[in-house]
Amino acid sequence: MAVKEIDVKLFAKMFLAGAKYLDNSKEEINELNVFPVPDGDTGTNMTMTIMSAAKEVRDLGEEPEMKALCKAMSGGSLRGARGNSGVILSQLLRGFTKAVRDEQIITVPLFGAACTKAVETAYKAVMKPTEGTILTVARGMGEKAAEMIEDGADDFDIIIPALFEHGNAVLAQTPELLPVLKQAGVVDSGGAGLMKVIQGALDMYQGKEIDLTISDDPIAKVDDSRPGKIEDPQNNIYHTEMKAVLNKAVNGKIESDVKAYLASIGELISFKSDGSEVSIDMNTDDPGLVLQKGLKFGILTDVKITCRIQPKAAAEAAPAAPEPQGEPKEFGFVAVSAGDGLADIFRSLGVDYVIEGGQTMNPSTADILNAIEKVNAKTVFVLPNNKNIIMAANQARDLSTEKTVLVIPSKTIPQGITAAINFSEGSSADENEQTMIEAIGTVKTGEITYAVRDTNIDDHDIKKDDYMGIGDKKILSVGTDMDTVVLEMIEAMVEDSSELISLYFGSDVPEGEANKLRDKIAEKFSGLDVDIQNGGQPVYYYIVSVE
Repeated sequence: MAVKEIDVKLFAKMFLAGAKYLDNSKEEINELNVFPVPDGDTGTNMTMTIMSAAKEVRDLGEEPEMKALCKAMSGGSLRGARGNSGVILSQLLRGFTKAVRDEQIITVPLFGAACTKAVETAYKAVMKPTEGTILTVARGMGEKAAEMIEDGADDFDIIIPALFEHGNAVLAQTPELLPVLKQAGVVDSGGAGLMKVIQGALDMYQGKEIDLTISDDPIAKVDDSRPGKIEDPQNNIYHTEMKAVLNKAVNGKIESDVKAYLASIGELISFKSDGSEVSIDMNTDDPGLVLQKGLKFGILTDVKITCRIQPKAAAEAAPAAPEPQGEPKEFGFVAVSAGDGLADIFRSLGVDYVIEGGQTMNPSTADILNAIEKVNAKTVFVLPNNKNIIMAANQARDLSTEKTVLVIPSKTIPQGITAAINFSEGSSADENEQTMIEAIGTVKTGEITYAVRDTNIDDHDIKKDDYMGIGDKKILSVGTDMDTVVLEMIEAMVEDSSELISLYFGSDVPEGEANKLRDKIAEKFSGLDVDIQNGGQPVYYYIVSVE
């Protein structure tokens, strides 16, 4: 017997199963990185996007109404969207749910219309759609659905498996559409993430037994039955400070992962490592998790836990009045940055709110919107400082209703710094927007990190652990000596009109080594000014700009 309808309950379960499959595969998706750098984050971004929606769906219970279900799927993913693939995934869900939200069952014709609407919505959200990406995979499945239904298909038992098979076939072809994928020997990571969602939905539809339990922490699952867990039924918040003597090196990737984990279980105030000791300062409702993470680094030396906030019930009984902000100023700034030094630089340039994030830690649409709302200004400029954050910033702009928000499409930290420097208090919002956009176009950026696998890309034969100098569009230098790689990268960036080289050294680079490199740069490029700053950024040993 042909299956011609999907009810609300099954639709919800299919969505939750898709979310679980993506969650379980996020590291596999992260590894599908074109450049062999330690910042693959597509899987993490897509997981956090869909899990934001999955939590809202979970909270609806087992018998949701279609309209409430669609609102949870669309709104949750929209607010939780991180990274370009996460934003596109949220738009696919937004389009699909918009088509079905006013019905209580999904018929075959409605399903086909919803697939078409999903693809249209996602493509409209991208200024310059690139084929060979998640968009291509989604469009392929949408077109297949429309074609099958037009040819008379009316059985979900046939349609859904066929879409899954076709989507995988389109995914396999993405390297042929996007040469950089073929050169790196990978398929598109966003498309692969989407197919994990479809696989989960298909398996649930076909009756496979799937655990639909949705954790509140999609990045690092915690066994709540473990010995030593601190139970706090009153929901108190604990200010937790600890230090640990290191028994292993803390590189940029480890630091980024730990920061992301700590941020997911509370409010991370600071994380510092000097090569021999790590210190953590944060607020959390479960300090035991913080201590367990610290023990993985080494021996705990100083631990201080203080209950800072009254029980939730008491707080709800007597809520604190919000602090008065006074009259808003004309202009304010929000910037995204990773590293204490870079955050200090942005604040010194007048940025009101710095969001901790960047590579490996893309902030969500909600994070950016929340930052915008905290800035007491009529017009707020947003500096994403990463090409993978611009779409989320644009979504936050579109969701903001209380003030004017202008996103300056800075793709790198140096571009963001240059934009802030070129801001003029005496100019209008439109004039400043134009000036800053023009200014970031004059900045060349290079970043130094290490390779996580062997590959050949941009005509460079790269071995695991090689240092790489990555420019705005391609890899500029590769080698086993970091200073040489930096100098070769800068040489590829410098032009006759260049005047200034700025060097921001990361958390893994001792200041003395950075100063020695600065002297080498000054000697080799004697006609240019050379500036050095402690950026404190993870993952990238150096960020370099040439202007």
